[in-house]
Amino acid sequence: MGDRGTAKSVAVRAVADLLPQLDVVEGDPFNSSPTDPKLMGPDALARFRAGEKLPAIMARTPLIELPLGATEDRICGTIDIEKALTEGVKAFEPGLLARANRGILYVDEVNLLDDGLVDVVLDSSASGVNTVEREGISIAHPAKFIMIGSGNPAEGELRPQLLDRFGMSVNVRTLMDVQQRTQLVLDRIAFGADPDAFMESVRPEQEALTAKLVAARELLPKIKVPRPLQLLISDMCSRLNVDGLRGDLVVNRAVKALVAYEGRTQVTQEDVGRVISGCLNHRLRKDPLDPIDSGTKVAILFKRLTDPEFVKREEEAKKKQEAAAAEAAKANKKAGAWGGLPGRR
Repeated sequence: MGDRGTAKSVAVRAVADLLPQLDVVEGDPFNSSPTDPKLMGPDALARFRAGEKLPAIMARTPLIELPLGATEDRICGTIDIEKALTEGVKAFEPGLLARANRGILYVDEVNLLDDGLVDVVLDSSASGVNTVEREGISIAHPAKFIMIGSGNPAEGELRPQLLDRFGMSVNVRTLMDVQQRTQLVLDRIAFGADPDAFMESVRPEQEALTAKLVAARELLPKIKVPRPLQLLISDMCSRLNVDGLRGDLVVNRAVKALVAYEGRTQVTQEDVGRVISGCLNHRLRKDPLDPIDSGTKVAILFKRLTDPEFVKREEEAKKKQEAAAAEAAKANKKAGAWGGLPGRR
């Protein structure tokens, strides 16, 4: 979430170019895996169970955008009732959830998404399966996707039940550093002038990032979060009154992913501190009168629990502040002013 014009949508769409390619069944609308039955659509699964060897090709990880004005049938898919009744076959027209299987479902302006569509997306996101039922005919297919949303909080808040389904939250702000801002503008101008040449100039960096992601996926199963750090994560969530266990789970997964991405196998306390604000700041109860934002609250609590010196500095700063306030009150007291009854302070 963040200001308009900060390239939030551009950043999301660029993710598809970084992700490794998938092995999919050729011509399958569900991006079915040629070997894993759990990731197969109904047609591919029937052919697989019949003993047929499914033809496989390599394809880009799908990035499917969900328009705000989309209908439920466009998202879930539709069943051709007439063909089903006349020919006795289940004629299914896959929707956006089918195309997003094994990929990314992107919702721009997610805070403006219709409530009915929110429920549809959440049902499939939670179960990993999309079920379409029309006139007594039922079809189910896998819909396992990563959901990414973006929007401007000034245009409306996100529904709590949808907000909690996002694993991490990032606040995007306009660049104020002159050098970085200028370089970003120059890159955008260069891309607009010759997109192919610009893409070729950054291709080595893109390929290096993709290779790094592939290596991280292979390393991820070997990484374990030590129990003391797991206790620290749950203690943080408990002290912050985070509802449910999604926060605990996401922090554990995120810190493992970070360590794998950096090519390490040992999770440290510093690693937890780097990811925990992004995993929990959108899960805290909002107080409009609180001057401290949620991300800062999480960071301060983490420091208090892990850095004794930080606690000492906080106490010293508090004592100095109280002493300064007492001195100011004493200095502002007028001569002859009533100081209260004897024996009272």
